[in-house]
Order: sequence, then structure tokens, then C-alpha cells
Amino acid sequence: MPTDKKILMRGLRYLFFALPLFFIGPVVIFSSFKNQGHPLFIPVIGLGIICCLTGMWFMFMGIRTIMKSMTD
Repeated sequence: MPTDKKILMRGLRYLFFALPLFFIGPVVIFSSFKNQGHPLFIPVIGLGIICCLTGMWFMFMGIRTIMKSMTD
């Protein structure tokens, strides 16, 4: 069964966007916990959580798209 290269590249693009978010999110969360007394603690930790969740979503979409390119 041949692999659809166009869909495969879209899946790899999702994974490419997920990779930096997996590093940025925890760094932002760690930085916010080091500065708990700062008034922007809540927005910064929220930003870190959003980065982590977005990275997980991109990873899920990437793996799903790659599997779709191989099975369809």
C-alpha cells in the first residue's frame, strides 16, 4: 500500500511545530514557579500550560495524520 506523501508531510509539519512547544512550555512553567510572588504569576503559568497543551495537540494531530497517510 503506497504512502500519500502530501499527507505525510503535513503530519511531519505538525510534529515539527510540537517539538519546540514541548521545551518552551515546561521552561515557562518552571520560571513562573520560581517567581510566585510576582503579580504576573497566574498569566505566565497559564501561558506555560497553554504551550504544553498545544504541543500535545500538535503531537496528536501529527501522529494521527501520519497514520492516516499510511493506511488510507
